[in-house]
Parts: sequence; C-alpha cells; structure tokens
Amino acid sequence: MQQLNAELKQHMRTLRISEAADILDTLLMEAEKKGFTYQEFLYKLIKHEVKKRNKKSMERRLKQAAFPEHKTLQEFNVNEQRSLSKKQLKQLKELQWLEQAYNLILLGPPGVGKTHIAIGLGLEAVYRGCKVSFTTMDDLVQVLKTQEITRRSRTKLKRIIASDLVIIDDLMFLAMNRHEGNLFFQLINKLYGQSSVIITSNKGPEDWSELLGDPAVATATLDRLIHRSEVINLTGDSYRIIHRKTIFGNN
Repeated sequence: MQQLNAELKQHMRTLRISEAADILDTLLMEAEKKGFTYQEFLYKLIKHEVKKRNKKSMERRLKQAAFPEHKTLQEFNVNEQRSLSKKQLKQLKELQWLEQAYNLILLGPPGVGKTHIAIGLGLEAVYRGCKVSFTTMDDLVQVLKTQEITRRSRTKLKRIIASDLVIIDDLMFLAMNRHEGNLFFQLINKLYGQSSVIITSNKGPEDWSELLGDPAVATATLDRLIHRSEVINLTGDSYRIIHRKTIFGNN
C-alpha cells in the first residue's frame, strides 16, 4: 500500500497537483476513519488543491502589483473626505468600472487620500483575481526610457501592459520632455480599451498639456485617458497634517 501511495503521489506531482499530493496520506487516514465515499474523498482532495492554488495565485498577484503600502478601503475614513460619499466609495469598490474598462482620475492636493483610494481599489481588484500594476509616474518614466537597454525595465513594462488595472501615482509631479511624453503616449495607447487606468494627480487635466512635452502628444494622450473615465475631485486638508504626531505629547 505504501508503494502504491508513493507512486500515486509521484503521478500527482507529475500532473502538477502537488498540493493535493502533500495531504494524500493524511486525507486517506481521515477517509478510512470517517468512512468517506469516493466522491467525498475526491472532493476534499481537489478542494484542497484549488484552495492552495488560489492562495498562491493571490500572493503572486499582490507581489507583482508592487503596492508601496497595504491600505484597504475599509481603513479609509470617508468622514474626513467630504467630497466622496460612502455610497460613491461603495460603488467604486464594486469594480463595475473595471469590468467596463473605465479609467479613474483622482484629483486633489497632497494628503487628501488619492493614493490610499487607488491602492485600496487595487487590492480589491487583486482579491477578485485581476492583475494589477502600481507605479509612480517618476518610476514609470524611468522604465519607459530604459526599456531598450535593461531587462528589468522590459519585464516591468511587459507586466504593466498585461495588467487589468494600472495605477499611476503622482501624474504630472514633474514635467516631461517631448521624448518622455511620446513614450508615455505609446503606453497609454497600448492600454487604451484593454486595461483600466487609475491616475492620481494634484493637477487637473486642463494643466496636463503643458507638462507632457508636446501639445499634439498631450492632446492624444488626454483623449485616450479621459474617454470612458470618471474624474473624482478630492478636497480638504492633508491627513498627514491633521494626524501628525508630536514628540511633545499633549502637554
């Protein structure tokens, strides 16, 4: 019997169901003890394999998303951001906009929760099986400029293009030259219609043209970003200022 089980586990690993192979001995003993039917035994074996695969897949997607922090939407305090209602946040969390390949543009001054919302929505997408890529605009420009000379940049860019959701944080934080603006347009053009994009920026689209390096490229880029998009304006004081800590305590 031991020889048979060993061969069976080897065959299972050959078929790449190694998680089920790992619990075969334990599950066989449990089946004998509890009198599982063949169907019940097979169900528990396959269920374990699927559960472990899903867990590993989610962990892999989380790693590839490269979020700078783990910030969930549950942690976002809507009461401190009056320009976004609980109902609107719930609608965003449902991800219907992602299913319809809509873009989200989160605007507002520093510290009002743009990045937190973007990461929170990205996490929700990962949990639902989507491929997500997070990048700052500064890092993205570097990747675009070095894609021809470094394998790391090519790999990251390939991952971005294959994503269901791309989050670009701090768009227009720094002005781009004509070459950088053209590379950015080429990326947006590739993502257009196949992936959703979340953009955070402290400048509105009306100010983007002068920062994209070339008026014609800026117009084409904006056309693809704004089409089928929801623009959300966040207002208020910086959370970081409101909740800043002091070394002097309350005295």
